[in-house]
Amino acid sequence: MYRAIDSFPRWRSYFYFITLIFFLAWLVKNVFIAVIIETFAEIRVQFQQMWGSRSSTTSTATTQMFHEDAAGGWQLVAVDVNKPQGRAPACLQKMMRSSVFHMFILSMVAVDVIVAASNYYKGENFKRQYDEFYLAEVAFTVLFDLEALLKIWCLGFTGYISSSLHKFELLLVVGTTLHIYPDLYHSQFTYFQVLRVVRLIKISPALEDFVYKIFGPGKKLGSLVVFTASLLIVMSAISLQMFCFVEELDRFTTFPRAFMSMFQILTQEGWVDVMDQTLNAVGHMWAPVVAIYFILYHLFATLILLSLFVAVILDNLELDEDLKKLKQLKQSEANADTKEKLPLRLRIFEKFPNRPQMVKISKLPSDFTVPKIRESFMKQFIDRQQQDTTCLLRRLPSASSSSCDHSKRSAIEENKYIDQKLRKSVFSIRARNLLEKETAINKILRACTRQRMLSGSFEGQPAKERSILSVQHHIRQERRSLRHGSNSQRISRGKSLETLTQDHSNTVRYRNAQREDSEIKMIQEKKEQAEMKRKVQEEELRENHPYFDKPLFIVGREHRFRNFCRVVVRARFNASKTDPVTGAVKNTKYHQLYDLLGLVTYLDWVMIIVTICSCISMMFESPFRRVMHAPTLQIAEYVFVIFMSIELNLKIMADGLFFTPTAVIRDFGGVMDIFIYLVSLIFLCWMPQNVPAKSGAQLLMVLRCLRPLRIFKLVPQMRKVVRELFSGFKEIFLVSILLLTLMLVFASFGVQLFAGKLAKCNDPHIISREDCHGIFRINVSVSKNLNLKLRPGEKKPGFWVPRVWANPRNFNFDNVGNAMLALFEVLSLKGWVEVRDVIIHRVGPIHGIYIHVFVFLGCMIGLTLFVGVVIANFNENKGTALLTVDQRRWEDLKSRLKIAQPLHLPPRPDNDGFRAKMYDITQHPFFKRTIAVLVLAQSVLLSVKWDAADPVTVPLATMSVVFTFIFVLEVTMKIIAMSPSGFWQSRRNRYDLLVTSLGVIWVILHFALLNAYTYMMGACVIVFRFFSICGKHVTLKMLLLTVVVSMYKSFFIIVGMFLLLLCYAFAGVVLFGTVKYGENINRHANFSSAGKAITVLFRIVTGEDWNKIMHDCMVQPPFCTPDNSTYWKTDCGNYAGALMYFCSFYVIIAYIMLNLLVAIIVENFSLFYSTEEDQLLSYNDLRHFQIIWNMVDDKREGVIPTFRVKFLLRLLRGRLEVDLDKDKLLFKHMCYEMERLHNGGDVTFHDVLSMLSYRSVDIRKSLQLEELLAREQLEYTIEEEVAKQTIRMWLKKCLKRIRAKQQQSCSIIHSLRESQQQELSRFLNPPSIETTQPSEDMNAINQDNSAQPETSSQQQLLSPTLSDRGGYRQDSADAGKPQRKFGQWRLPSAPKPISHSVSSVNLRFGGRSTVKSVVCKMNPMSDAASCGSEVKKWWTRQLTVESDESGEDLLDI
Repeated sequence: MYRAIDSFPRWRSYFYFITLIFFLAWLVKNVFIAVIIETFAEIRVQFQQMWGSRSSTTSTATTQMFHEDAAGGWQLVAVDVNKPQGRAPACLQKMMRSSVFHMFILSMVAVDVIVAASNYYKGENFKRQYDEFYLAEVAFTVLFDLEALLKIWCLGFTGYISSSLHKFELLLVVGTTLHIYPDLYHSQFTYFQVLRVVRLIKISPALEDFVYKIFGPGKKLGSLVVFTASLLIVMSAISLQMFCFVEELDRFTTFPRAFMSMFQILTQEGWVDVMDQTLNAVGHMWAPVVAIYFILYHLFATLILLSLFVAVILDNLELDEDLKKLKQLKQSEANADTKEKLPLRLRIFEKFPNRPQMVKISKLPSDFTVPKIRESFMKQFIDRQQQDTTCLLRRLPSASSSSCDHSKRSAIEENKYIDQKLRKSVFSIRARNLLEKETAINKILRACTRQRMLSGSFEGQPAKERSILSVQHHIRQERRSLRHGSNSQRISRGKSLETLTQDHSNTVRYRNAQREDSEIKMIQEKKEQAEMKRKVQEEELRENHPYFDKPLFIVGREHRFRNFCRVVVRARFNASKTDPVTGAVKNTKYHQLYDLLGLVTYLDWVMIIVTICSCISMMFESPFRRVMHAPTLQIAEYVFVIFMSIELNLKIMADGLFFTPTAVIRDFGGVMDIFIYLVSLIFLCWMPQNVPAKSGAQLLMVLRCLRPLRIFKLVPQMRKVVRELFSGFKEIFLVSILLLTLMLVFASFGVQLFAGKLAKCNDPHIISREDCHGIFRINVSVSKNLNLKLRPGEKKPGFWVPRVWANPRNFNFDNVGNAMLALFEVLSLKGWVEVRDVIIHRVGPIHGIYIHVFVFLGCMIGLTLFVGVVIANFNENKGTALLTVDQRRWEDLKSRLKIAQPLHLPPRPDNDGFRAKMYDITQHPFFKRTIAVLVLAQSVLLSVKWDAADPVTVPLATMSVVFTFIFVLEVTMKIIAMSPSGFWQSRRNRYDLLVTSLGVIWVILHFALLNAYTYMMGACVIVFRFFSICGKHVTLKMLLLTVVVSMYKSFFIIVGMFLLLLCYAFAGVVLFGTVKYGENINRHANFSSAGKAITVLFRIVTGEDWNKIMHDCMVQPPFCTPDNSTYWKTDCGNYAGALMYFCSFYVIIAYIMLNLLVAIIVENFSLFYSTEEDQLLSYNDLRHFQIIWNMVDDKREGVIPTFRVKFLLRLLRGRLEVDLDKDKLLFKHMCYEMERLHNGGDVTFHDVLSMLSYRSVDIRKSLQLEELLAREQLEYTIEEEVAKQTIRMWLKKCLKRIRAKQQQSCSIIHSLRESQQQELSRFLNPPSIETTQPSEDMNAINQDNSAQPETSSQQQLLSPTLSDRGGYRQDSADAGKPQRKFGQWRLPSAPKPISHSVSSVNLRFGGRSTVKSVVCKMNPMSDAASCGSEVKKWWTRQLTVESDESGEDLLDI
């Protein structure tokens, strides 16, 4: 990058390399880790399904054995291995089992570790074998030998070696006993001495459990270590056979050298040097083959092998499915317990005596005494009066239903405590009524289903595969019927024995579910009670302590000034997204901008802008332009302090400082705000003119650099990042202890073996220390590969330097501190090759094993532990760590559905004209594959450099022009086929149009100019075109979505990294702004300004030679010029400051923050990576739904009316199909759920998709506790309302038939009266009377008229639901009074008269009595009245509704 900066514009180099590192090193590379983790987890799930769950972990101190019980059976009995089995006296056995003995041994181990860590190099003349450290080692060895003998005496040898811990102790005893032998002291047996520190893990139970969790099931981790070692051996042997004959290449001459070279490639440290040296040695002919060989090995080792270690560690941290559910319940219960207690800063008021506020009444005569009444007691009456007034307004006829509901909700919220008391008194009655209603409705539903099955309505149809919606619906119906029905309802007398056995098994199967439901409801009630108790405690403190909830104990609780401050502090932009009446979602054009504006309050927005401006001003500061001497920079300082003073005063007056419920200092963020403010205020008031190095003023300037951290407190998402960073601090701390233990073991070993042996004379011709004196001439070379041609007798340029016997510049093992620093640098895989080469060259080749073992353990296990722990903590914070496999799939499905969007694909033209043919061509798979091949072919043109001076460039550009015209033709065909508006709906089409337009512009400029800039533009167009191919393949699209969604979700983490980097950059300018140039501090990489410091820190984030930069900043006299007056006049560094600065930055950024990116990528990859067997809804299901939605949503608005949902559900096929013959009730439930969502308003794409997803999974397995309760309550409400509506429709049909019969009887009476009048007139006027017989068709006509309502009802395809508006209109048209639908009144149309033809009858004298008797026989009024009263009584008894609406509905019946 530095070479590119010197050769090209700086912005081009920075942009290219930073984006390259971000996308390839941080995103794409981590996708491989996600792939391996998900694949490993999938394989583990499959093996668990085949072989069962993993075995439970048992303690190392206990074992299980089979023993025969009294009944003759066998059972597993736990056997304590610490049980006395030896011949020692009882007192010694008791002492051995006591905790005092164990603590004494562990304390002796700690003292031994401290003594070993205190060892250091004392010089060549010091006798090392019989010093005080050797005598101490002999004493400790004897002590631990006696401990082992005592345990063997007490437990017996068999009982002693049965424990793995005792085996390890025995190994240490034997090894350390051999180590104190004088000839073996300070040899390879030193490992046994330093490994005693591992016994200290027993001190902390948390650390012991963590170590056992990681390394306890050692089969997988041990197998992976063996596989890695085998791979290294095999690849080393292959490389040895391939390159051993190559001359001038000494890296593969022997097997140890080949092994070290292949191990170096595995660790990525200097692997390019190995490959370059091999390529130069083999020649140009075999160079491509050798390069491919090394690159493939490097990619496999770094991307797959290291990811396997992460996957194994994550699998070891994974819990069993049953334990996850148990921990979910325990965690919910623990959260309920924590919510009950008030924080300590509020509970301090309980220590003071109660002083409640009394009512003060003024303007009363002195002789009239008023008893003392609490003010809170009077407020209850005031609140109750307000509540009564609200309820009175709600009952007025003019008040709408929505306003009534709103006033009711507000009254309940204001008097929640009273409402809770009232709920307790009526809870049992309401629960009993609900249970009766639920049982009755379930009984009706089961009876209807049984009747349909017995009637054979499903017979005669071809059998086909049931959809997942149907399967889950029947599972829920069976579960509810078995759970809510009694045994008498489920088991009848006539059932067979097999049926009874099956019913009993079903009852037993769902009894556990009932127990789980009770536990979940108990936890939910406990949470509600905890919240209520917490609020009651706050109310009691507010009532009994007048200074409670008073800012600074001065401002009153309801003071006008405090209310004004609250309004200012809490004011924020709030754009209403839903209609307040219907609840429908509004489609706002700038909803993303509105969400951003409503993210924080207006006051926080002002402070964010002020803080950013202040940070920009600090970026202009440098050691040569200081804020103390630049008035323009002081303006931003004054503005920041003034604005922050106003902000803190407003927040303190509104919420209090410390002793209030919503105080400013209630968490770490508030403490950080006050600290940053005090530091800024002190610096502004002090403004020191002279700042000496390593002084308090310089420390104050460093603390001032923490100002960008204010953004973490002001932005909620940034606070979430901080919580994710520090919530897993316990596990990160445990991993740090393990790595420190590993470093301490190897550091102690290195001190005892390498102390003083790494020093060498700087003159390469001098070997002994006695000869290392005087001066010598050192040659100066400009470059390693530059050979200067010298004349005869001419010498190379150089200068004279004194000879010095010294250690290597960057590391040594003379004491434990320096050794641990060197090993920490090695742990980051930076500089370990140099350490290895120095040890091999100066101590011996056999000691190269030391550094290789440490690198393998530290890199393969230690660093992957950080990755695994950070990912596990991230999942735990996100709530996915304790999720079962089904729950995790459900969460992935929900996240995937949020990303899904309508297709935006216009339909095919109706006719078969030119547009329809174009549409068929552009949508054909062969056409799409051809375009993809053409894109790849155009991208191949970039494999040759486009240089304006090269004649090959012109043909390449011409071919690119041809491809561009082909893509123009493609876009034109799509626009013709889809129309311009339809083409513009798809984002992919927009991107293709943009790239094609750029290509056309490039073609014009290319033929007009023909220079280097047009060729560069053409190359950029080809690169942009190449990205369009990612959306044309499923796998590529999945990976692209993973990267894109990871970038979106990791935005705030990246911003947090930049803020931390900015703080360290400001501090680096203060600490190392004037450090002299060294090996890596140069004109490109230095801390002279904030911009260059950011560049250096970004380089450190990638891990590139960060340790060398740290050592350059540690330079001390006599290698620099000190100055005690001001820090900007010296060129020396700061040893302690550089050590803390660079180590802390590298740990936070490289080990924690970057691993958060890995966790996000793993999480997002699981959203899109799923097999057909693993996923709940496949991509084909989503694609089919998108196509059906595209057919229904003809306006392409993303919303459809509610009545169109029925047509959409009927069009679905495959796994989302709803069979109207088998699942008619499910269809009603789904339609009513959509109508209920927005009160009959329009529904969106995601609303319908979410409903289908809930209906397609087993909610008992997939949903978490709170979500499960809410969903079951919703589905029960839907079933109840649909059942009510179905029964109501059935009753209306019954009443309709009765009214039809009544109208028929009335028409017969009317016709009889007319015939009677005619007969009387004929009897009086004509001379003769004609008698006729009743017509034979009269009964048939009456039967047809009576059967007419039933026939009309059978013409409907479905039973009326809330979504079937026609059924309402048809039913209400025959009613004689107003009907109501959806909470509104609607007057029915006039009833249609029913015509009847009645024949004449033969009348005689006395015929009036005959007619009367006929009318009495044919009139069904009495039967109708009795039937209606019975139906009304049954309806009232079974489905009593508590609300006013239900009561009115009952009156309508």
